[in-house]
Order: sequence, then C-alpha cells, then structure tokens
Amino acid sequence: MSALVLGHMNPDTDSIMAAIAVADLYKKRGLDVKAAAQGKPTPESEFVLQKFGLTAPEVVDDVAGQDIYLVDFSDLAQAPKGIDQANVLGIADHHKLGDITTSSPLLCWIWPVGCSCTVIKNMYDFYGVEIPASIAGGMLCAILSDTVIFKSVTCTEEDKKAVADLAKIAGVDDVKALGLEMFKVKSALEGATMDELVHRDYKDFNMNGNKVGIGQLEVVDLSMLDKYRDGLQAEIEKIKGEGRHSVFLLLTDIMKEGSDMLIASDDPAIVEKAFGKAPEGTHVWLDGVMSRKKQVVPNFEKAFKE
Repeated sequence: MSALVLGHMNPDTDSIMAAIAVADLYKKRGLDVKAAAQGKPTPESEFVLQKFGLTAPEVVDDVAGQDIYLVDFSDLAQAPKGIDQANVLGIADHHKLGDITTSSPLLCWIWPVGCSCTVIKNMYDFYGVEIPASIAGGMLCAILSDTVIFKSVTCTEEDKKAVADLAKIAGVDDVKALGLEMFKVKSALEGATMDELVHRDYKDFNMNGNKVGIGQLEVVDLSMLDKYRDGLQAEIEKIKGEGRHSVFLLLTDIMKEGSDMLIASDDPAIVEKAFGKAPEGTHVWLDGVMSRKKQVVPNFEKAFKE
C-alpha cells in the first residue's frame, strides 16, 4: 500500500500543492507514495490545477493503519480520522510544531517561511531533483496565495527567491499578474453556500483546553462581502454551537491590507485581550492584520492562557 502525503482539513492551495510536490519528490527518490487531501480543492486551487494541467489529489477521510507524510500542518485538530493509528513518517510545514507525536524518528522540514511550498522547493534543491514545470507553476501559485502576493507579514526573502526560481521553471513572466488573476478567482462568491465560504480556509485549534475555530476569506474588496455578512455570522454561530468556545472569521481585504473579524464566542472580551481593541458588536476591524498564522493565532493563544 502506498504511503499517503496529505495536508490539513479544508485544504487550501498550499496544502494541495504541497501534497502533489512532496509525492513527486519522494517518488523520484524511490519511495512508494501518492498525494492525498482531506477534501476537494477550493475554487482557487481548482484554477491553479487547471492552469498547470495538474490532477487533484485523492480525497481520504481515514488514515488508520496507513504510512503517512504530513504537509502544511502538524496539529491533531487538523488531522484526519485514524491519525492515532497511523504511522507518521515525515512533516514538511511552515507553521509552529503542533501536537502530533511519533514513536519513531521522522524526516522533518519545518521552516519559518510564508508557505510550505517554499520549504519543498528547497527540499527539491537539497536532494538534487528537478521540479516539473507544471508542479513549479502550482507551487508558485501556492506561495503567492499564502503570502498574499508578498503583502503578508509572513513573507520572507526565501519565499521571494523561491517564486523567482519557480517562475523561471514554469515559464511565468509576470507573477504579480498571475497572483491577481488567482485572487479574483479566490474572491468569487456567487453560488457558494455560507458553509462553503466559512470552510474555504478554516482551521480548529486547541487553545489552553478550548476548541477555537478560525476561518479566513480573502477578497480584493471588502464591499463584496456586504450582502453575505449576516449569513456568515449565522454560520459561525452555528459552528460554535457544535462544541467550540469560539469561532472567528477573518474577512481580509488584500488591497486595504487589513481584516474585519466576525466573532462568535462564549467570551467576546477575549478579542480585546488578544488585540487591544474592543469589538463593535460581533465584529472588529484589525488594521494591517492579514495572516492568521502569525498575527491572529499567537495573539489568541496568549490571551487564552492569561
């Protein structure tokens, strides 16, 4: 049975492309692996896959008894069913080290960069394996997505260098134009249900014993979301009612470079404790906040410990 390479729940473009790329790299190193995912691609990921002629990974929901490699996460809250009965062989990630543990040593690449695909680009280089043009294009898009076309505070020089190298391999002349084209697709809202919009980029976290959900919707203009706000608020209230202390949804305006955060919480004061700004009803504007990983999760984790 082939080992699986898979990313977190509600996969984004980085999670999808990281699985495809690591599976390609490891196959070329003689390992029996295949790419997988914990869900179908988002509209943005579909755009990327189609643009570069790639196939979406197989969807799996239970990994009990399987050998697996994790990409773009190492938290139990974002893992599939059966993770406690799986054999984790490796991790490639750009987040903090999570709470998944192993009984044997593992191959672990975790770098403080803006995207897992930046780490994986360096893995290809380390092993001296050539990156196919199609996969280079997909990885390039993942980095542009995760770093919000280099605007996010998570962006590093390593990310920019990886994009420049991958663009040459993929034959992409204008990376900014590609990024904007991708974000227009990412901003598409018509036809999506409230559940789909909230879960387009959503993760659960364990914060000092409290289950906390944080989602993010990135759009080129926040006014696009005006008619969806009530529905989105009702949806996060519903998700909170499924056993969570809080659910927060970041509505991120990539042009204004800030986020309006919708709030559903047992203790709304946790928001002021985390950001030093009191909510206005069920939302709060956070100027300059674009990264869940670096600007939101650490603040909440600290606030829940106080």
